[in-house]
Amino acid sequence: MFEVLSSERIAPKEYDLWVKAPKIAKHARPGQFVVIRPDERGERIPLTIADFDIEREAIRVIFQAVGKTTTRMASIRAGDAILDISGPLGRPSEIEKLGTVMMIGGGVGIAALFPILRALKQAGNRVITVLGGRTSDLVIMKKECGGFSDELIITTDDGSDGMKGLVTDAMKMIVGRGDEISQCWAIGPTIMMKFCAMTASELGLSIWVSMNPIMLDGTGMCGCCRLTVDGEIKFGCVDGPEFDGSLINWDEFMSRMRQYKDEEKISMEKYQEEVGDLSWL
Repeated sequence: MFEVLSSERIAPKEYDLWVKAPKIAKHARPGQFVVIRPDERGERIPLTIADFDIEREAIRVIFQAVGKTTTRMASIRAGDAILDISGPLGRPSEIEKLGTVMMIGGGVGIAALFPILRALKQAGNRVITVLGGRTSDLVIMKKECGGFSDELIITTDDGSDGMKGLVTDAMKMIVGRGDEISQCWAIGPTIMMKFCAMTASELGLSIWVSMNPIMLDGTGMCGCCRLTVDGEIKFGCVDGPEFDGSLINWDEFMSRMRQYKDEEKISMEKYQEEVGDLSWL
């Protein structure tokens, strides 16, 4: 059992948990993830480690309540317990001094981006960060990301904060003004990462993306998280989660991510019948 130290709603349907997990906190590195099973009736879900604190012996996860298990997790409060957490899993990000890096985050992907951009800044890089969302209240962790960025650019679809437009517009603007970018990272919704990868290719930039495939065991045994990278089958859990965005078969990946939509809808409907009102989300 893992004690929940704090629980906070940070955006509509987005939640921030600090959980006591001494061994995971001690060994966690930027870019890695955990697999969580909140209770005996819950499914196993992968969540990127948004932060880790060795002194507090704690890890941080940020997630969006979109299905039964994440909605169940949204009801967890400080003092509650999570049944199982496995990790840290996956390959850590390759952190080194590269020069100027462009960090692009969207939605809850910003939480996964944060420890990477912090580590890159601490390694001596110049960090330009682009955070995007449909509206201002969906752009999370602006202060935290800004604290480790030489420049922070916000984009919103409706213009409620920063630039009106998409993160790809900001990518083009940064390169267009003459910044020489050594490496990009993009983490967010699949469609966002796909278009960031396409834009990076157009601009002649190298880009890492963090993939979030359907996953079960997280150790490379089940094969659920397979995706095609440069014509070869890779497993998101042990070969990733980071891959060269220009080499991913995005259409195949997006099709695989939709294959259980009907079952997910049925599961959520049954859960709502069981617990009743969910307007508090």
